Amino acid sequence: MFESLDATLLARFQFAFTVSFHIVFPAFSIGLASYLAVLEGLWLWTKDEVYFSLFNFWKTIFALAFGMGVVSGIVMSYQFGTNWSVFSDKAGPVIGPLMGYEVLTAFFLEAGFLGVMLFGLNRVGPKLHFFATLMVAVGTLISATWILAANSWMQTPAGFAVNDVGQFVPVDWWAVIFNPSFPYRLVHMVLAAYLTTAFVVGGVGAYHLLRGDAPKRAGKMFSMAMWMAAIVAPIQIFAGDMHGLNTLEYQPVKVMAMEGHYQSHPDGAPLILFGIPNSAEQRVDYAIEIPKLSSLILKHDLNAPLAGLDSVPKELHPPVGIVFWSFRIMVAIGFAMLSIGLWSLWCRWRGTLGENRWLHRAAVLMGPAGFVAVLAGWVTTEVGRQPYTVYGHLLTANSVAPIDAPAVATSLIAFIVVYFFVFGAGTFYILRLMGRLPRDPMPDLQDGPLRTAGITPAAALASKSGSHHHGV
Repeated sequence: MFESLDATLLARFQFAFTVSFHIVFPAFSIGLASYLAVLEGLWLWTKDEVYFSLFNFWKTIFALAFGMGVVSGIVMSYQFGTNWSVFSDKAGPVIGPLMGYEVLTAFFLEAGFLGVMLFGLNRVGPKLHFFATLMVAVGTLISATWILAANSWMQTPAGFAVNDVGQFVPVDWWAVIFNPSFPYRLVHMVLAAYLTTAFVVGGVGAYHLLRGDAPKRAGKMFSMAMWMAAIVAPIQIFAGDMHGLNTLEYQPVKVMAMEGHYQSHPDGAPLILFGIPNSAEQRVDYAIEIPKLSSLILKHDLNAPLAGLDSVPKELHPPVGIVFWSFRIMVAIGFAMLSIGLWSLWCRWRGTLGENRWLHRAAVLMGPAGFVAVLAGWVTTEVGRQPYTVYGHLLTANSVAPIDAPAVATSLIAFIVVYFFVFGAGTFYILRLMGRLPRDPMPDLQDGPLRTAGITPAAALASKSGSHHHGV
């Protein structure tokens, strides 16, 4: 049944499927861990119970997202051995230690303090508990640092030599870790995680504001998220532009695919807004373009020449259609996030942030947008690196293990079924939790039980009274 399929393509698709499921959880938990630290810090500083209530609400959701992120990530490390053993052999001396450092530093730190954060407030006291929350947040950022160092080295390899048996061996760990694209990719990804979390939190807050549930808690949540969107979205667009310029310097073919530049432009390249890439004819059909704008963005000069894919051997072209469209999806969502942030500032200035129902509806719609943008960004950077696993040094076709297509296809089908069942159930449960925001406390009520229904003391009093009179 699967004999006619290409084992390498199936192995790539399997890794793409598992990593796509995995990345949405760290993208959420990185931002949410920092948000929890901010909430608990504000609670300790202001003694406002609203912050503590929101901390407990999001703490449970964080625990679930963190757990699903860990479980979905374990599978990928096995794939290095089963499907990509040649890559593991050749790049292992560099990639292996970086993965190991992530476990030894970040994962141990998170795992050690996660239990204290989730269950330890009454045992260790507020200050030590806040320290545990900070350590979980720091751990998620350290984790992102090591993983992105490994990925960035595959994109822009540095600080290595090739030994007698064809392995990449480190000669300068500083150059390996702080390779040319690492700082840009780290900033871009962490900001993406913060924006993803901001729009989830904002979407949940807006949902409860629209329903009229707990307006104080929902309003606080929504206000904090919109501050994040308004501040971080423009920074992210700037960081993305810087990352793009770095990619142009070190991976120009990827930028050619992102821009849809099949042909070289000696007198200034147009910015193609939309179109249908046609790799067979080496052109973009039905292109809507702005003359010379691509040269202005990439080279800061309207007439700067830009090389096209015609300057590169065809066998080294990435799949242009996928990279072209995933890049546009990411950029479009980035500007949509900026628009929501600016709209929220306008409403805040007019004092209608908590009442503008159109803004709330837009925020609910944008709730999952960060996940789509993260996936589109990773598709752009990973598919754009093809046909290499280690850019310029190791071809994907030479990285795959000696496997048969039927074996990969069978495990891929099993992954699809299990992942949709397990993570679908987990995601459904998280969405249910998000829909259950505890109500605001009622003002001016005394502590203690209120007798609003059921047995009243009237009958007992009457019987007591009767016995007293009978005795007289």
